[in-house]
Parts: sequence; structure tokens; C-alpha cells
Amino acid sequence: MDDYESPIAQESLAVIAKPLAGKKLHKRLFKLVKKATKAKKVKRGVKEALKAIKKDQKGLVVLAGDISPIDVLSHIPVLCEESNVPYVFVRSKADLGAAGATKRATCCLLVTAVDKKNCDDSELVELYSKCLKEVKALE
Repeated sequence: MDDYESPIAQESLAVIAKPLAGKKLHKRLFKLVKKATKAKKVKRGVKEALKAIKKDQKGLVVLAGDISPIDVLSHIPVLCEESNVPYVFVRSKADLGAAGATKRATCCLLVTAVDKKNCDDSELVELYSKCLKEVKALE
């Protein structure tokens, strides 16, 4: 996450990586993913995220922008738009995997909808709503 501004990181991003999270949102999203992982509110990987979206599960989709080949996840933004699920790209799949508490890099995560009814952690609920608001503003 330290090389956020580096030109090498810019070149490795896919053309379709839009909307891309800004530096502040980037950090906030990784914090959200870490907290949501501890609360077991995360679906990791393309398969799990797609299954949840197709079952009309709401949440926030976080995609990695440095995936090669991009065809692996090029269909997810379209599906998200059809299902009214907000999505955002981050720069690094390695950082996304680390935030999601996996040893491997992850190209896609779905943070399931968190509200006061289904979660006891008020800090997680507040963080989720902030991130959701910022992501919707990017679209």
C-alpha cells in the first residue's frame, strides 16, 4: 500500500479498473475488509462472490485492478450493476488477499451488507456505511 502513487503500480492496472478507489478510500476499504473478515461477513474469490450476487445478497464488492488476464473478473461489474450492488477497484490483489486474511492474493471480495440488526460491532457498521457512501459517490 506504500507504493500507491508509483508509476509502476499505475501501469499494472487493468483498463477496466474503474471506479478506482482514492488513497483515503483505499485505506478505509482495507480496514473494512479486515474487520468484516473477523466478523465472518466476507465472501472471498470470484466463485463465492458471484454465487452471493446471483442469490441477491447485498453488500459491497471490492475488486483488484492488477489482475491478468482481466477476463477472470470482467463480467463482475456488469453483474453488480444489474443487481444494484456497488463495486470498487483497488490497486493490489496481494493487499486485498492480506486484508481478507488469506495467504494467497485475492482478486474479488464481497463484504456482505452489515447493519445493526445482523452485527453487534458498531464500529464495523459505521465503517461499512462510510465506505458504501463513498463508493456510491464514485459511480
